[in-house]
Amino acid sequence: MNWAALSTAEPAFAGTVERRFGAFTHHVLATLRKDGSPRTSGIEVRFLDGELWLGMMPDSLKALDLRRDPRFALQANPGAGTDMGGGDVRISGRAVEVGDGLPAKAAYVKEVEPPEPFHLFRTELTEVTRTYVEDDTYLVVQVWKPGAPVRTLKRT
Repeated sequence: MNWAALSTAEPAFAGTVERRFGAFTHHVLATLRKDGSPRTSGIEVRFLDGELWLGMMPDSLKALDLRRDPRFALQANPGAGTDMGGGDVRISGRAVEVGDGLPAKAAYVKEVEPPEPFHLFRTELTEVTRTYVEDDTYLVVQVWKPGAPVRTLKRT
């Protein structure tokens, strides 16, 4: 499941998540090191042509982690203070590297003009979660997984 699949299945939810990531440039990516321990790194992400893209400097540790084990978690920058306008948003999935010379990478380069060389990964989504406070009373958790509608849980 790519970003386009989520956008088609749950357009309002996908739009909220995309706006949350668009509010700030830098976000946090979690990958797995060789020994299986977590690594967190800063990253810029791009929603483009129905995909969520992760671009990285050549041979960065996060790129090497994803080449070895494609599982990742991505958290949107919460912003300043405790407001977290739009809520806390996280995306989990698998990252698939897009090699040099492929049309998808060429299209990305044309649109984004990143410094080259670089690693480019498209994402396959396994879970998207949004957590926010409603009416200063409820903690609301929305969870989407492929093949299912968004599930909403409220706690007081």
